[in-house]
Amino acid sequence: MEVVVLKQFGHEIWTADGTDVVVLGFHYPTRMAVIRLPDERLFIWSPIRLTDTLRATVDALGRVLHIVASNSLHHLFLPEWKSAYPGAKVYAPPGLRKKRQDIIFDADLGNAPSPDWVTDIDQVQMQGNLITTEVVFFHEKSGAVLFTDLIQQLPAGAVSGWRALVAKLDLMVGPEPSVPRKFRVALTNRRAARDSLERILAWPAEKVLIAHGTPVEKDARVFLRRAFAWLAP
Repeated sequence: MEVVVLKQFGHEIWTADGTDVVVLGFHYPTRMAVIRLPDERLFIWSPIRLTDTLRATVDALGRVLHIVASNSLHHLFLPEWKSAYPGAKVYAPPGLRKKRQDIIFDADLGNAPSPDWVTDIDQVQMQGNLITTEVVFFHEKSGAVLFTDLIQQLPAGAVSGWRALVAKLDLMVGPEPSVPRKFRVALTNRRAARDSLERILAWPAEKVLIAHGTPVEKDARVFLRRAFAWLAP
């Protein structure tokens, strides 16, 4: 039986690690976040598989009202969360409505925060990429920037054989999390991406939370500048 435990990541933010998601034989670790807004309203970011244990611990924190997939690649578990929390709104990032026409979305994620969380969470669409337009979030109370796929790091030993070589070439198994090479190559509008990055780098970030890999818990702004140095003019 899978046991999922919420771990506090900062003031009013918790994380939970789920089972790996397998894509083309690559095992990706998964992680979600729960942010508690005023009045015990809960913002669910990048939801993992919903277990009875996870649901109980989430419910102990407050009321699930916002369920967010931050790019068109992170959608596998949205239906089960919507089924469990029919009163919550499900938000679509760019491209996901067309990809998952079976899901009824309540709103779209834009390039500015929703009025429902504008006082607590900022957001930016990282534009200019052919693979996906990811919405990056910043939670002010914890100082955490939240990335799903734009920054990744596979655990050491998670891949072997030809997949290990591919992961190395894709910059996914380095000493620290980084932007995978495939996302760098798929960037067709560098000006748009730099404009987005400028907003991200302006946040007073203290931590970086990623869905696939080890979070960065110190020197966050230095890390972000290093991770996106390849995008500099």
